Amino acid sequence: MTTVPILTAVELYKTFRISAPGHAHAVLTALDRVSLQLATGETLGIAGESGCGKSTLAKVMAGLLTPDAGSVLFKGTPLSQLAKNDRTEFRRRTQMIFQDPFSSLNPRMRIGDSISEPLKIAGMADPQRREELSRLIAAVGLDGNAVNRFPDEFSGGQRQRIGIARALAASPEILIADEPVSSLDISIQAQIINILLQMKQDFSLSMIMVSHNLLVLRHICDRIIIMYLGAIVECGPAAELFRRCRHPYTEALIAAIPGVQSSIVSKGELLRDDLPSPLSIPPGCRFHPRCRHAVERCHREVPALVEYADGHTAACHLSRQLYG
Repeated sequence: MTTVPILTAVELYKTFRISAPGHAHAVLTALDRVSLQLATGETLGIAGESGCGKSTLAKVMAGLLTPDAGSVLFKGTPLSQLAKNDRTEFRRRTQMIFQDPFSSLNPRMRIGDSISEPLKIAGMADPQRREELSRLIAAVGLDGNAVNRFPDEFSGGQRQRIGIARALAASPEILIADEPVSSLDISIQAQIINILLQMKQDFSLSMIMVSHNLLVLRHICDRIIIMYLGAIVECGPAAELFRRCRHPYTEALIAAIPGVQSSIVSKGELLRDDLPSPLSIPPGCRFHPRCRHAVERCHREVPALVEYADGHTAACHLSRQLYG
């Protein structure tokens, strides 16, 4: 019997109308036919350069943004078809941790009130709520006295711990973390990552982790998706992706990691020019203007995601030729 994924994206398409110099009322394509699955208990990483659509995808998967086309399924049922009560339950079961924890906290509320708010909404009695609040505070490594303080009294790392505790208060099944450690010092990053790993185990969570840091994703994720200009160009098991990537863009991202061995000298030798504007996505393979291997076919034909090994797919016309 096949297990239904806890969260599924089917052909997601999302655009934004923006005003930019030389582009009056321009349309920015943030997601272009993106499909993925999150298995129960899995941690899925989403990586790519800034502007590739990572955060938009995370917000659509969390139900915070509505796609122009395509659908998100929760345990096999499209969000658009959920009854009002079921949609409220989905929002409770799917919690998001943001890059800037301060923006997600009410500066006028004490930390204890912010964290326990979901417990109060759920109708939990005061004595039980206080007990659960103490458990959550301890779980994320904060002192018990923190509950009486305000957000601006905490460091960035402490605020992120508070954000995690607040998300866990809703008893989620899915945790979506959007660049949760990118603004923190290296030593603090490690602490937050270890907390997330422990929380996944303690609370039996399925997780989506968005990050531009592939080393973080390799450490915490079962699978990693690589995005480029709104589309998935590669997806595979985390260890396999590092051992044998199958797309030139993934190869360039890995080559850019300090201390990681690569057959190519530098990222600069792998990437030509800067990231194109998402207002004008190149035809054919969207990566071809920056790819040193591009041939004429790459300029005119969009590559399909092809499976080369169990669970390892890539969208590159030359993948087999380049990587065997």
